[in-house]
Amino acid sequence: MRYLLYIFAIFAIVSCKKDDKKVEENIDDSTDMSAITTKEFADFRVLDSKHINTSDIWRSLDAQLNDFSEEKYNAIAPLILEQDIPTLQKHILDGNLSYEVIAKFYLYRIKKFDRENDFSLNSIISLNPRVIEEAIQKDKELLNKKLKHPIFGMPILLKDNINTSEMPTTAGAIALRKNFTDDAYVSKILKARGALILGKANLSEWAYFFCGNCPSGYSAIGGQTLNPYGRKVIDTGGSSSGSGVAVAANFCAAAVGSETAGSILSPASQNSTVGLKPTVGLLSRTGIVPISSTLDTPGPITRTVADNAILLSAMYGNDPRDKKSLNPEWDDSYFYQDLKNAKLSDKRFGAFKHLMEDKLYANAINVLKEQGAQIVEIDEEKVDLPNFIRLLNLDMKKDLANYLSNYANSSLEYESIEDIITFNKQDSVNFMPYGQKLFHGVSNDIATDDEFSKMKSTLKSNGQLFFNKPMQALDLDGVLSINNYHAAEAAVAEYPAITVPMGYTEAGVPEGLTFITARLKEKELLQWAYNYEQASMKRVAPKNYN
Repeated sequence: MRYLLYIFAIFAIVSCKKDDKKVEENIDDSTDMSAITTKEFADFRVLDSKHINTSDIWRSLDAQLNDFSEEKYNAIAPLILEQDIPTLQKHILDGNLSYEVIAKFYLYRIKKFDRENDFSLNSIISLNPRVIEEAIQKDKELLNKKLKHPIFGMPILLKDNINTSEMPTTAGAIALRKNFTDDAYVSKILKARGALILGKANLSEWAYFFCGNCPSGYSAIGGQTLNPYGRKVIDTGGSSSGSGVAVAANFCAAAVGSETAGSILSPASQNSTVGLKPTVGLLSRTGIVPISSTLDTPGPITRTVADNAILLSAMYGNDPRDKKSLNPEWDDSYFYQDLKNAKLSDKRFGAFKHLMEDKLYANAINVLKEQGAQIVEIDEEKVDLPNFIRLLNLDMKKDLANYLSNYANSSLEYESIEDIITFNKQDSVNFMPYGQKLFHGVSNDIATDDEFSKMKSTLKSNGQLFFNKPMQALDLDGVLSINNYHAAEAAVAEYPAITVPMGYTEAGVPEGLTFITARLKEKELLQWAYNYEQASMKRVAPKNYN
């Protein structure tokens, strides 16, 4: 059976038929794609942030929350907890809630649970000091009870590698703690459609392409993100750890993550949420701290598929500054308008034979069959992904320098990854307690333009072959996986994937059913996922955060 062995950088790589001893040996091999196993972490080298002053975070917000009591919180909790965006908007239009009240509810909840208590999750790095003022303005703007877009007034968290003007963009790194910037393209377009930027979510530092042997969800700025389904026991997944945790714990209406190869799918599935990794280029990457301009993409993490479609549509738009930006002629309701009309009766999905041993996967397959889908059991294509790490190394060396030059704060004194390596050495205990092995790998890697071009071409061809061969031979609409098990193949193919909660193991660990298909078929993915979600209803909120 194929099973998840490692989480490396912003992605998880799944290995076939490797024993545990070999995995442990590979942890110290800088040329291997592994970094850490998905074993349970009972102890962390660093748990709480040494660099976040909670009094500073709340200084400008506390006075604005003076009128929001525990009694008010408890009274409106049933209207907000676990409710999707359309339901929240209905409560607004019916006069039961306001955007101001919703924003205050999430802020109150973050303060109540996220840091410095027995339930702390360390999922938030910073908060927008003006979000309550902005919410009040949204209430004033809601004229004639007609919404411009369903995202209007909804408090959204951004992974802290996405630039936004209200707060610094740190990527979890001390080197970027003063990185005040203009908006990334996706931040700008979210605001244009009316979203409220609530704050910035913790992440695996530098999107997990930094330390190597560190737990997912750790950053020097944010500390160790913890999973609400099992604090210090169940892995958060990475690198969009804070985004997945915050959504699971109801700290926001929805959150934005980013993925290179598994960084949305991993934390979404590990935290029983819905995560979509779009076709590369569907959403802009401009103003996002990069790893790979070849593979990077932002994407939505939400509690429901409907919310996922709404958030995706709120970020969609052609960006002339992103050389891979796509411009399909879709309006901003394209992804969510037909969800409820979709059926599975004429759909054919490939299910990997070796995954059928997973009871949750087998049960999910049965749910799809009950909805009329045809399931064809398939074997994995024997396809290698040569030079995968080198692709990331070579891209990051160039792309990070470009970000520092064009999108970071001009006062920062870094021009290259070597400058940041040098900065971290000033205080290794506080700046890099798990080391910076992967950064050294980036710095040391070199290739000619021709070699690099061939690497990218081979990886893309092999990734597409992995999915296209069975899909074409068996007339399949898509392929079914678990969590981020096939994230690397989807990444290099540049294909979209969505994961939906499919239940919990006997140990209480969340798992997700993951749909993967060909490029620019996000609407179909969302329809399939919605149908499965509504037929199965497997998500359960973490019990200590109700």
